Amino acid sequence: MNDAVTVVGAGLAGCEAAWQLAKRGIPVILYEMKPVCFSPAHTKPGFAELVCSNSLKAEYLSNASGLLKAEMRLLDSLILKAADEARLPAGGALAVDRDIFSGCITKALEEHPLVTVRRERIDEVPSSPAIVATGPLTHEKLSESIQRMPGFSALHFFDAEAPIVTRDSLDMSRIFAASRYDRGADDYLNCPMTQEEYDAFYDALVSAETAPVHEFDKKQVFEGCIAVEILAQRGRQTLCYGPMKPVGLADPKTGRMPYAVVQLRRDNMSGTLYNLVGFQTRLKFGEQKRVFSMIPGLENAEFARYGVMHRNTYLNSPDVLGKNYQTKADPLLRFAGQMTGVEGYMESAASGLTAAVSLANCLEGKPEPDFGSQTLLGALAGHVCTQTGDFQPMNANFGLLEPLGKKIRNKKERYELMSARSLERMADIIQTYKL
Repeated sequence: MNDAVTVVGAGLAGCEAAWQLAKRGIPVILYEMKPVCFSPAHTKPGFAELVCSNSLKAEYLSNASGLLKAEMRLLDSLILKAADEARLPAGGALAVDRDIFSGCITKALEEHPLVTVRRERIDEVPSSPAIVATGPLTHEKLSESIQRMPGFSALHFFDAEAPIVTRDSLDMSRIFAASRYDRGADDYLNCPMTQEEYDAFYDALVSAETAPVHEFDKKQVFEGCIAVEILAQRGRQTLCYGPMKPVGLADPKTGRMPYAVVQLRRDNMSGTLYNLVGFQTRLKFGEQKRVFSMIPGLENAEFARYGVMHRNTYLNSPDVLGKNYQTKADPLLRFAGQMTGVEGYMESAASGLTAAVSLANCLEGKPEPDFGSQTLLGALAGHVCTQTGDFQPMNANFGLLEPLGKKIRNKKERYELMSARSLERMADIIQTYKL
């Protein structure tokens, strides 16, 4: 029997890591500080709590997030098993009921015979073998312990969450149901705006009062989670090309594309809650009520949760981590999740998967897998350990992958070919390294 591996943190990365180790016959001690202690963003005791969006992004293979999911499915991802159980209609995206999703993952790990769950806070970096996956809101004491390790230093950026409204409070006479480009059924609620309505909303948004955030600096905001009011300040039409873009949608009342659209995505299985897509914000709560109630159909909206902003911390990983998230000083100690500099739900889970399957091989005396630059699992890990001079968090994207070696003008065709190559390569890696 192998020595138990300590996994600290039962977020997406830690849960995926614990699952991958246990399914390979390696005992795991999984530490989760909830409900003894909660981070500023977490409120529920279950594992893998989704605190920002409930969307795990696209599933189709011409999208990098879809390719990442396909690679992870080949390795029996627990996160994706749970997502399939908790799936909500969301067009071409994979959205989930947060509570069902968390419940599936919590149950799977608590009932696994090789996983011992300990609900307590860890204040010091554990002895190896271990995977630290405590996320961007790592408790202060553990964060200080990490930063005391030779060569380690922490960076940070600000992250924001979007508001959630109740469906019963919406004026459906002003809203139409549809998916952009008819992908899926009528999975989104769409709030169309005329130019006059958009101009009034825009003026209110950019002049609204924001909540103070300690040490906030616009330069520290990660582009993938930028607050809607900050995005709006870049120009009057910026939102029309971003979260409020109307392309691919037609208002059935007019038969024409609106000037701008706010989309609402279902947030739970019963369809009683919807979140405002792309509307992460740090406006004061009263200002959110005032400004977002100007959106057609949301005049009397009841806010089940207002948007908030908080500081996230990530490591200067190129200085201290290798290609499978192992520390350069101790290959049996690994980090995973957003704290390593991957950004996004699936990217976090993917890092936990990579760290765990490679650690499992290492513990069993087998060669660690080389995921290379043709798979997104490998490319994300490569980003984390590559010196760039200005290390920043990164989402999965096709720009991380090795080019095809031939020019293909059609982007969709090019991405699908890259995906096919990646999945073929992943199948070879699984067979070669006996994953």
